[in-house]
Amino acid sequence: MNVHSFEVKNAQGEMVSLSQYKGKALLIVNIATKCGLTPQLEGLEDIYRSRKDKGFEVLGFPCNQFLQQSPEDDAGIAEFCSINFGVTFTNFAKIDVNGPDADPLFKYLKTERSDDKTNDGSLALIEKLVSIDQIFDDGELKWNFTKFLVDGEGNVIERYSPTYSAAEMEMDIDSLL
Repeated sequence: MNVHSFEVKNAQGEMVSLSQYKGKALLIVNIATKCGLTPQLEGLEDIYRSRKDKGFEVLGFPCNQFLQQSPEDDAGIAEFCSINFGVTFTNFAKIDVNGPDADPLFKYLKTERSDDKTNDGSLALIEKLVSIDQIFDDGELKWNFTKFLVDGEGNVIERYSPTYSAAEMEMDIDSLL
């Protein structure tokens, strides 16, 4: 089993096989529209545009589990991302990433990489999450914009904390291209 084994629902409600991404490096991200980290969409789009011709894709999965920071429907989320951040990478249907109703893809991603690669912003984020009682079990996503790097064979290579910027991941991404 690998990432290519999964089917997910696109923003139009149709099932899509992730096997169509065989041979491409992927960055799978749970996104939100009303989060303090939402401006990361711009950096994600920049890294996508600069590497898409080399076999790189960013796959956005909206999630409303973290303080309801993605309340729009799928069409509204896509419109927000496009208008405000020029997003052209693929966004899928809104999903749960934690708990009993978590999307099977994210259940798998979390079993493959249960710990975030952290940076300086991670400690401040964890302190904030503790203050709003948003600490989850081990392996669960802590917040919006957790990122999973996947190689062309569908193997999960790395998991990055929500505060990791696209620029901080460039070397890891380039190593797969």
